[in-house]
Amino acid sequence: MTLEELETEALKLDLPSRAKLAGKLLESLDELSEAEAERLWAEEAQRRADEWDESKAKPAEEVLREIRSRIR
Repeated sequence: MTLEELETEALKLDLPSRAKLAGKLLESLDELSEAEAERLWAEEAQRRADEWDESKAKPAEEVLREIRSRIR
């Protein structure tokens, strides 16, 4: 399963399940070495920059509107 496939499936979960999964994922980051955490953050920053350059990034207002509609 690719990361995109996993993300798609995770986003299909109900809110409490997504929150529990997010918590577990965040907890797992505490176990990383400083070098590994820096590498992962650099990769994430590059991914976001690439999305922005490719115009895949959404404006903050749109993201917030989507989030609010999901939790209502």
